[in-house]
Amino acid sequence: MHVAYAFFLSNIFLGCFVFRCLHSSNTRSALRWSMEPDSESRDCLVAGTSSKPEEEKAEDTESGISCALDGGGPPSREKWENVDLKPGRETPKKQLCGYLNKYSAKAPIKIWKSRWFVYDENKCNLLYYRTAQDMNPLGSIELSSASFDLKVGVEEGVFEIRTPSKAFILQAVDKQTMIYWLQQLQIKRWEFCSNQTRSPAEDDTDFPCVKDATLNNTEAEHEFLPPVKTPTDVIGPKAASLPAPLQPSHALQNISLKHPWIEIQNRVHNLYGSWQSRRDNGGMSCFEGIQDDLENAADEEQAETEAEDAGATEMQKDPKSRLKPPLVRKDKKESRSLRCFAEGARDGRTASLQHQILVLEEDVKAQKELVKLLHKALEAAQQEKRESCRYLVTAKEEDRLELVRHKVRQIAELNKQVEALEMEKKELEQGLALKDEHIGELKAHVQLLMDKNQAKQQVILKLTEQLARDMPDSVGEADAIPMETLYKQQEEIEHLKDDLEAYKIQNQFLNCEIHQVTKIWSTVAQKEKTLLMKCARLQAHNCQIESKYLMILRKLQGLPDFASEHVEMLKGLIQEALQWGVKEEAMIPVHLSPINQYDDYGFMTIPEYEAADWKLLAKIQALEIKSSNLLNQDAMEETLSDRWNNLGELTPSSELKSLLRCGVPIEHRQRVWRWIVSRRVQHVRSPGHYQNLLQKCEAAEHPASRQIELDLPRTLTNNRHFNSPASKLLPKLRRILLAFSLQNPTIGYCQGLNRLAAIALLVLEEEEMAFWCLVHITENLMPPDYYSNTLIGSQVDQRVFKDFLSEKLPRLAAHLEQHRIDLGLVTFNWFLVVFVDSLVSDILFRVWDAFLYEGTKVIFRYALAIFKYNEEAILRIQDSLEIYQYMRFFTKTICDGRKLMNIAFSDMNPFPMKVLQNRRRVYRLKLESEMRELEQIKVEYMKEQAEHAASNSNGAVSEDEEDM
Repeated sequence: MHVAYAFFLSNIFLGCFVFRCLHSSNTRSALRWSMEPDSESRDCLVAGTSSKPEEEKAEDTESGISCALDGGGPPSREKWENVDLKPGRETPKKQLCGYLNKYSAKAPIKIWKSRWFVYDENKCNLLYYRTAQDMNPLGSIELSSASFDLKVGVEEGVFEIRTPSKAFILQAVDKQTMIYWLQQLQIKRWEFCSNQTRSPAEDDTDFPCVKDATLNNTEAEHEFLPPVKTPTDVIGPKAASLPAPLQPSHALQNISLKHPWIEIQNRVHNLYGSWQSRRDNGGMSCFEGIQDDLENAADEEQAETEAEDAGATEMQKDPKSRLKPPLVRKDKKESRSLRCFAEGARDGRTASLQHQILVLEEDVKAQKELVKLLHKALEAAQQEKRESCRYLVTAKEEDRLELVRHKVRQIAELNKQVEALEMEKKELEQGLALKDEHIGELKAHVQLLMDKNQAKQQVILKLTEQLARDMPDSVGEADAIPMETLYKQQEEIEHLKDDLEAYKIQNQFLNCEIHQVTKIWSTVAQKEKTLLMKCARLQAHNCQIESKYLMILRKLQGLPDFASEHVEMLKGLIQEALQWGVKEEAMIPVHLSPINQYDDYGFMTIPEYEAADWKLLAKIQALEIKSSNLLNQDAMEETLSDRWNNLGELTPSSELKSLLRCGVPIEHRQRVWRWIVSRRVQHVRSPGHYQNLLQKCEAAEHPASRQIELDLPRTLTNNRHFNSPASKLLPKLRRILLAFSLQNPTIGYCQGLNRLAAIALLVLEEEEMAFWCLVHITENLMPPDYYSNTLIGSQVDQRVFKDFLSEKLPRLAAHLEQHRIDLGLVTFNWFLVVFVDSLVSDILFRVWDAFLYEGTKVIFRYALAIFKYNEEAILRIQDSLEIYQYMRFFTKTICDGRKLMNIAFSDMNPFPMKVLQNRRRVYRLKLESEMRELEQIKVEYMKEQAEHAASNSNGAVSEDEEDM
């Protein structure tokens, strides 16, 4: 270790020797360039070597540390002293700097080392140097991502700064200084993070929460921990000219062995700076600064100062002349004595000036009161003068008499006011007299109580003395031990009080730290969320443009007179457009706003089509869905969610009906569906009923089991919970359908029930509850014979829907009738399975939310809304085959569920249930009559076929008989 110190010191002296050798020649600029990374920072650090004009030098001297930070190091001692000797000038912004002890845990010697810390506002770094005069920092602490901690039970003034890479243990002079450092570091960190969060180029409207948090942060933190007064003696520019308050016992302990080259650079810079200041100022800069403060001192001292200035001027003219070491020490001693004298004279002069200021302020106040009285008297005189002038100017006696009467009335009113004031004065005087009497009585009572108390104290003293004389001396000796114990307990209590106060301060600071870190995190999270929303909007806009481009390509592809030479080009463009998604994924591996392949219930978010001629339409559909998802992924209606959260216990009401129409949030859907199903099937539901049905299914095979097994693999093929034979939900679905076939033998099993039960199972998750949901749909919501062998209820609804379409959308109905479009081919499956496999999952569950509560009227509303949503697109198609192709997938292109809901429940009004029931009754009679006629025709046809077959058998002859 001693060898290392010797080597280190030898390097320092070697650097100093090289510096002097180089300085004696003409190579000072080369040395300055090698020792300083930036020439501008050097100009900012050393006042004597700056090439700026005098005005800029004055500004640099006033700015203090801010100039040093730009250059990478703190100001020199000369600049700090200049700032201190000019109290009339204030720095533009208070700079955070001062001495702290830094614990070197990983250094070769684990001790406390004194360091000069300076806060860098540009980078939010806390730079630390060995001394305040060093040019290059030994290291830095990044505060933007750091947290602060206050320990209890360690040395006084110790705190910790934790960064993601390292923890720094620091020590301040006392507790007050430590709290000040922590509060200031918190403030600096918050200011930097706020500025980084909201850049100047961004509008305040983009981040309103950031602006509000910036304004209210300081007040909120002061509620946790009150602000501490600045300890100016150990923090700030003034502390740079003072010795470090916590110096190590040995000077070598403060040297950084990890940064030897930086130590050498700083040492050479300090030596060069001190030599340059002695050369330029001749050691008289201190006297020049003091001379400004001693202009009104004694003539003898002024003469001595002028003589010293003259000597300094001669030394500046002769650059070769140098002060001898004894003379330098003598000048330093005289400088110290004059400085002390200047400080004393300044304090006396300040006190006298302050006294004069107070006297003058009192005089000014008296003069102001006098001026106010004079103003009032002047106003009264002017008023009297105006009245007299009016009286003299008036020519008629009647007018003068009226003026006199007016004055008499004013005098009478004033007399009344004076009488009232005199009465009030008398009442106040009487009240004051009563209060004086009461005060006198109270004083007499207090005096009596004091006399009694004094008498009691005298009695107590006499009794105490008598008790002390009567008690033996042994008792006193025996009480000596408890007294010592009492003292120890008192000391422990004092220590516990100190610990309690320390823990209280720690708790306040940690609460403040948690509050600020949480605010920073929430601000950054809000900015990130806003940026993601902007990115999502841009991606959605891009998807919309891409979709429009593909629509144009599709229209060009369908043109009959398209030029043959452009056909190949069009095919190439279409193939390139179909491969865009793959190329983007290969070029951009990280998605800014990724879309999950499956939604919360396991449905595919983007559909797939296998037909080659539909690939372009499928691509357009996928882009529309992606655009809608990007725009709506963060656009959850907070008011709707809050209404559901505040709803409480579910009860039938108009509010619940409107909420169900808007859609149930995912976190509430299972609870709402359970309530609806349980409420509607409670008259048929009994404990253990479902289990009994399952036992019957296991005992004997049902005739519908074969059809159920065929339909299970075809159930919700676009859902990951059912598209695999090993899915856990398929056995549950099988048991539900078998149990229902026994529950309702009239229906047994019908194709479509598997999809209804699968949707119920996805939401409710419980097997038995999904079974009862299927019972609720088939027996409570749907009309009779809806899922029978004849499907008569479904056929009736198709005719009723056609009537409603003609009423609500006459143009579209006429267009479809013109092209002879059979709506039943498209809409029959909508009604049978309540839009399963037709609408995208998000809109599908919104439809089911309202359907389970209101019934089949919801299906009619949404079916009409779907045609209204795509009315213009259908009207533009003039070919029946294209209409059929478009209507096979056009429900999947609907992505705006809010718009569809508004059309269904607003644009389709009025939609009375009574009209629906009446039309169902009418069409059911017609359909039953038609079915009876068809059955009669069928019977007659079968009878004719049987008779024809019998006649053919009786009239048949062999070939041999014909020959005869």
